[in-house]
Amino acid sequence: MGIGTDIRFKGHAMQLAGRQVSLGEPAPDFQGLVGWSKITLADTPAVPRLFATVPSLDTPVCQRQTKSINQEIIPLGNKVACYTFSLDLPFAQQRYCSAEGVANVVAVSDAYNRSFGANYGALLVGLPVPLLTRALFVLDSGGILRHVDYVNEVTEEPDYKKAVSVLRELLG
Repeated sequence: MGIGTDIRFKGHAMQLAGRQVSLGEPAPDFQGLVGWSKITLADTPAVPRLFATVPSLDTPVCQRQTKSINQEIIPLGNKVACYTFSLDLPFAQQRYCSAEGVANVVAVSDAYNRSFGANYGALLVGLPVPLLTRALFVLDSGGILRHVDYVNEVTEEPDYKKAVSVLRELLG
């Protein structure tokens, strides 16, 4: 089930379930929850999209990442769509986003069937509780992966400025 990677969690080598995705391939489908409604890849708009994964919105690094991305994409308006995936339950995600004013990033719970984590090679294997690794995926308007960034140390922030730069490039 796991794949070999150089992903570390607090310095410990980890494996990820599934297969890591690559640039230029079609983005895999998934089934997640926004609130208590199911969402799939087809339900996301056909605009450049940023998919971010975080272990939990209840941790400081995940909160900083989500707030930073929320701020970075403001100038892009509705020309792009941004989603943060975690295994947090929908009510916890909604509570966090409401309390922190995160309005430009849609929180998606992968707790329904963990298909995002498995299909994008982002589900950490071997922890006492399942978590997603920290990663960023940028899709073009046709659903092709144009930026993939699996963060080597899960406790560190990704280069979201690079991901947002790719979104801007896709807008022309």
